[in-house]
Amino acid sequence: MNYFAHGYAFIDDPWFLAGTAVPDWLNVSDRGTRVRARQAASWIDDADPRVASLARGIARHHADDSWFHENAAFAELSWRFTAELRDLLVSDEGMRPSFLGHILVEILLDATLIESDAARLESYYQAVAAVDPAVVEAAVNRMAARPAERLAVMIPLFVRERFLSDYVDDGKLWYRLNQVMRRVRLPALPERVKEYLPEARREVTARRDELLTPAR
Repeated sequence: MNYFAHGYAFIDDPWFLAGTAVPDWLNVSDRGTRVRARQAASWIDDADPRVASLARGIARHHADDSWFHENAAFAELSWRFTAELRDLLVSDEGMRPSFLGHILVEILLDATLIESDAARLESYYQAVAAVDPAVVEAAVNRMAARPAERLAVMIPLFVRERFLSDYVDDGKLWYRLNQVMRRVRLPALPERVKEYLPEARREVTARRDELLTPAR
């Protein structure tokens, strides 16, 4: 799952919502810092309700990722996208097609949720803006083995950049995907990947309900 799918149901609890974003924020701001579910679990009854709610959100992120990555629709779509992208990227035997196939499912799931309720994305950003970034970073540093140093700076940038809104436009999404490629030190994606996005978008939209349903 990506940011919006993780948090869109928790807009009424900004600290919980922020917790659902913490693991993904750390992947950008402080890649060596991790807060695992077991680490967050120790803080879900903290005396500070902000910290407790943040910890519950982090734990929810990991629980949702666990079932989502075992979801049959996710497995089928990410495998298909990987195979199609490997053909599209012409003999790319590295990790780029599989990495892209994985994140495309997650990002396009966010996109279809945003398209169906654009006002909710604005509410999502307002909720994130309501939390104190310094408190988030301090709480994470109580939970994590390795401290975060840039998380408090990352959160207002996340709100200001509003890159989630770009997911609904193929050209803007292609640009954002290339930002991700640079961050993880993979080659840039050619223009033909942008031409592939509408097909991938249709596939994810058609299976949105399956993707959001945990296996029983």
